[in-house]
Amino acid sequence: MNASVGDRLVLAGIHVGDPRRVGVIVEVPHPDGSPPYRVRWADSDHDVLVFPGPEAHVEPAASHPA
Repeated sequence: MNASVGDRLVLAGIHVGDPRRVGVIVEVPHPDGSPPYRVRWADSDHDVLVFPGPEAHVEPAASHPA
């Protein structure tokens, strides 16, 4: 998984009824774009360091409106 600042990180719920979480990647500490990422969650506006698991995927910034 590789990402850039401005991409979206989407976490699918892993259990029935779990909500899907979407956040904007605000920091990518590694030059190769590998995790972890600092993400600002859309639902809470909190910044957190995320180590994405298999339920996560990155949507490039170019694929969604600003």
